[in-house]
Amino acid sequence: MFHPALFKGMNVVVTGGSRGIGLEVARQFLDCGARVLVHMGRTIATDRPDFLDIAANEGRAYLATADFLAGGVENLADEVRTRFDSLDVLINNAGTMVGRFPVAEVSDDEYRTIVELNQTSVVRMTRAMLPLLRKSVHPAIVNTVSISARTGGSAGSSIYSATKAFVATYSKALARELAPEGIRVNCVSPGTIATDFHQRYSTPEKLEATRKGIPLGRLGTAEDCAPAYLFLASHALSGYITGQVLEVNGGQLIC
Repeated sequence: MFHPALFKGMNVVVTGGSRGIGLEVARQFLDCGARVLVHMGRTIATDRPDFLDIAANEGRAYLATADFLAGGVENLADEVRTRFDSLDVLINNAGTMVGRFPVAEVSDDEYRTIVELNQTSVVRMTRAMLPLLRKSVHPAIVNTVSISARTGGSAGSSIYSATKAFVATYSKALARELAPEGIRVNCVSPGTIATDFHQRYSTPEKLEATRKGIPLGRLGTAEDCAPAYLFLASHALSGYITGQVLEVNGGQLIC
């Protein structure tokens, strides 16, 4: 585990932080001393974990809502500007598959929804946060992509996979463009992770078949993924790394 003062006094934003990987990323940043604004989605769930409320009561966490399908990126950006004078780390994690849509059946509305949530929100949030990131000493952006950005994903996930590939390429372009300003940009690419994402979009049989093909013999967890974000966000640990995609998949990609 990382040193509890690794991000002491630093300001961090985590989008899509209400559950799964985003929630664990927020927890680990808090454990390492950061002040974290956690985007909880459209609403703040009443069954959220206690650590969020404890950190909020201590003034170390700020829970924010925003609907990225209804102009919410700018609302979230306003909340960040209210809380922070500068931003050290931006974690663009919000996004979802929405559903599994065969290529011959996906509607224009479904297509637009997937692109808005997974792709456009990253562009808008990054653009909105750049002025605050430029005020930091060693700013970093870490974007969530997916193993499906490399493989194309499984049936019904073509648009989702394509949006994640967009974010991976966009991140590399950002890394090149922003490097002269000292802003590093990297991605974490989770494999098949046992979160409610796959409870919604994958059958138990599909997950078991996937598990059997993973060299480490198990599905990943949010706890497996979160340290990669902290590593890439830390100047001390990865200050000479930018424009990279860190694959976290138990060897799934090599099979």
